Amino acid sequence: MHYNNLGKAGIKISEISFGSWITFGKQIDLNAIKALMHAAFDHGINFFDNAEGYAHGEAETLMGKALKEFRREDLVVSTKIFWGGNGPNDTGLSRKHLLEGTKNSLKRLNMDYVDLLFCHRPDPNTPIEETVLAMDYLVRSGFAFYWGTSEWSADQIIAAHHAAEKLNCIKPTMEQPKYNLFSREHLEKDYLPLFEKYGMGTTIWSPLASGILSGKYEHGIPRDRLAGILK
Repeated sequence: MHYNNLGKAGIKISEISFGSWITFGKQIDLNAIKALMHAAFDHGINFFDNAEGYAHGEAETLMGKALKEFRREDLVVSTKIFWGGNGPNDTGLSRKHLLEGTKNSLKRLNMDYVDLLFCHRPDPNTPIEETVLAMDYLVRSGFAFYWGTSEWSADQIIAAHHAAEKLNCIKPTMEQPKYNLFSREHLEKDYLPLFEKYGMGTTIWSPLASGILSGKYEHGIPRDRLAGILK
């Protein structure tokens, strides 16, 4: 397994990560999760990804139970905040939701901190300054080591850097975009120059296009699965 720095940051993460979207709490139970995570770790994977919105928080709870069997220092754990529930303040990147959502995620993961904390989507209803100040607080308070974005536009990431510079805040370290053989332009055209300019790193989601590139659909894709992938 190769380990890479996350942009100019000192942390090293495995080239392959283990994610929990869709499967945790829906397709596999705790025993299967433990077995899979141990197999991943035994093959050198140290990066385990989650989000408050995955299975309405159940994915974090299950991963937290499995991660009790590992030494914390050997792991790089990430979660993402945006979709936390149905209440008026349970969604978005307000200071209120970022702080409460992160603390709730840590309770479910049974951890004092995560290594990487992502703003899961941009929030047009919250000033970028409020979001940057909240993420700065979370990092400086030890709830996360690094913060970043997911599926933000290049302009939005630039705005976050400008706001952080103006407010003397910690800047975003990474972006997590969708990237695979079917979805290349966004990262290669928009992000790579940005990453070089700011020294940012990247983790990606759906590298196998929801399984299409894995080979498991060589004999066809079920109609309901295809609809979910293409929408």
